[in-house]
Amino acid sequence: MKVYAISDLHLSINNPKPMDIFGAVWDNYLDDILKSLEGVTEDDLVLLAGDLSWAMGLEQAVPDLEYIGRFPGKKVIIRGNHDYWWKSISAVRGKLPSGVFAIQNDAVKLGDVIVGGSRGWSVDDKSEDGKRLYARELLRIEMSLQAMQKLRSDGDRTVFMIHYPPFNVKFENTPVTDLFEKYGIDAVVYGHLHGKNCYARKSFTKNGVKYLLTSCDQINNTAVTVL
Repeated sequence: MKVYAISDLHLSINNPKPMDIFGAVWDNYLDDILKSLEGVTEDDLVLLAGDLSWAMGLEQAVPDLEYIGRFPGKKVIIRGNHDYWWKSISAVRGKLPSGVFAIQNDAVKLGDVIVGGSRGWSVDDKSEDGKRLYARELLRIEMSLQAMQKLRSDGDRTVFMIHYPPFNVKFENTPVTDLFEKYGIDAVVYGHLHGKNCYARKSFTKNGVKYLLTSCDQINNTAVTVL
């Protein structure tokens, strides 16, 4: 089983919202993404770390979820900051097509791979509200990590999905990266970052944990191999 990842698709299947206004990298980007998934088998995993759909309500997001459902392999999704349609996790799971799994502060085990996930928050948001949200997200991240720990057996591989980057612009240690190290996570995939001037490092290893940026425009609309 191989594990791939790509995020921030910003789908709007039934109400097209042109993404090419954000630059040439978005020209026919969905075609490029589908082409990059051609080698994925039904036993493989495809992780999508948030900002899946522009829809404002769950019913409006269903066509976008069905589009993701047609990707090869088993798909695991988390919520991003623009996924306004994502309310109750039970309601979301009730609308998912076969082969798509939603993670929200919990975990799922597929084969020998355990996937956890949470939206996270910006470490750079120093407002009082930002500090409160960051503290809340830390609790939720650890809930997911604890759920992963309960599922873990010898030989299992672990991947954590988080929408917001887990570090600051200098890629320094944060309470979030400390948690990933504490729980022995093998790899972390994240998105959220867009544009030419974002603090992007596509892949690097920090204190034994592999980090991969998966925002589609930052990886040339080509799914990256995680494990």
